Amino acid sequence: MGPSLDSLPKPQPDQQSTRRSYFRLHAGWLFLCGEEFAADGGLSFEQVQSAIDASALIISDPPRILDLDIARAQLAALDKLPRPTLVTCRTGPRASATVYLYAGLQAGATPDEVLARADADGAPFAAREDYRAWVADALTALTKLD
Repeated sequence: MGPSLDSLPKPQPDQQSTRRSYFRLHAGWLFLCGEEFAADGGLSFEQVQSAIDASALIISDPPRILDLDIARAQLAALDKLPRPTLVTCRTGPRASATVYLYAGLQAGATPDEVLARADADGAPFAAREDYRAWVADALTALTKLD
């Protein structure tokens, strides 16, 4: 077993500030939650915008149904945002589905390859048949367009 968190050196305040400034200026954030999430005590897009300079809002949470139009909007946002990029939704499955779809398209992977990798990784969306179908269908449709 490795060292406990308590035994690791604590970053100095100037290091924390430097790290925070770096991510604020050089990272991106794709936020998939609507205002319903903020109304329930979750993070709002305004809070995201105040935390980081490069962000995008593509509302993809329930009751919205994931479809090809949402996939295109998410992928276009990811193409524009700097790396590293944080992708968040309420609980993880939609964000992970988006990331695996994007990575699969970038790698030229088949739907079966993407889903096998998601299963092996324990991706949050992998247990949801509706999200698996969305990733596979979007990957197939968007690959045919290239």
